[in-house]
Amino acid sequence: MKVDGKNMRPIWYDPADDRVRVIDQRKLPHNLVEKTLDNLDDVVAAISDMVVRGAPLIGVTGAYGLFIAARNAGARASDNSVLIHAAEVLRTVRPTATNLCWAVDRVLGVILGCDTATQRIIAAREKAGEIAELEVENSRQIGVHGLPIIEEIAAARQGEPVNILTHCNAGWLAAIEYGTALAPIYAAFEKNISVHVWVDETRPLNQGSRLTAWELLQAGVPHTVIADNAGGHLMQHGMVDLVIVGSDRTTASGDVANKIGTYLKALAAHDNKVPFYVALPSSTIDWDITDGFTQIPIEERDPDELRYMPGGQRSVNTILTPESSPAANFAFDVTPARLVTGLITEKGVCRANADDIRKMFERV
Repeated sequence: MKVDGKNMRPIWYDPADDRVRVIDQRKLPHNLVEKTLDNLDDVVAAISDMVVRGAPLIGVTGAYGLFIAARNAGARASDNSVLIHAAEVLRTVRPTATNLCWAVDRVLGVILGCDTATQRIIAAREKAGEIAELEVENSRQIGVHGLPIIEEIAAARQGEPVNILTHCNAGWLAAIEYGTALAPIYAAFEKNISVHVWVDETRPLNQGSRLTAWELLQAGVPHTVIADNAGGHLMQHGMVDLVIVGSDRTTASGDVANKIGTYLKALAAHDNKVPFYVALPSSTIDWDITDGFTQIPIEERDPDELRYMPGGQRSVNTILTPESSPAANFAFDVTPARLVTGLITEKGVCRANADDIRKMFERV
């Protein structure tokens, strides 16, 4: 996507110096800062500290992390135990998004099939690049398949803007290009369909008001930032035509784990008969689980992410709570399949149930 007229991705490999670089998303929207990932510790820190975030991007970063580990190991990359250990470290950095394990395992499977250290390093780099391009195409297809949903609503509104509410950030910053939840919105905007996006601030890290708003501003998409708790009010007053969110892990039966607060939006949408769609690539589906409430691990992060608010170009942290008040920082919640109108995937749109998901991906 373009930032001030320049094509950018949130992660990229630079062949000039054999390095992997990322946008430090903690610094947005006020500062656009690039960060180099030189070693495995850098990759682990980037994922855990949310320099990079968003399920597809976390997966691609993990894939490149295994390449970095192999490259830095040099001749020792011929030792299976070195690479297996690096993969184990990467898999456990963040527990909820399934893309991380999916991508790391894909790279590991390829490189363990190579004989020499040099072959393994090259294979790791190439496979990580392939996974990145796969996620780009997945996101593009999500936009293609989600577009008719917006077109149908636009036709009914006869020229009035389609008001779409989204939660957290599920744009290109989270998914290399296009995004998941934002992909259909970008596709509609490019077709000159009048759209307006209600952007949840998405506490505690404000990934909506910081990142989604910044993305939409760069693209010229009309939008308005709202408090997290305003969504239900807007739906009650007919000001939301459609909700589209992303996912960090979706079960084979259609339960969806996404940024904390998503469940409340789904409840409000259901009560007000507003369509509630989840946009995700197949890499986000965990085919081994069927009960999101008992089987998806919910990450609990540092309470200070809730207690403090970074702000301004200097990113000065301001405490919001009494200093002695404890806080709990649950990063995700689970929306049951019964509240999901449909899943928008790279294969098409399906209902959120085991049979339809299995048929969509032709799994026995």
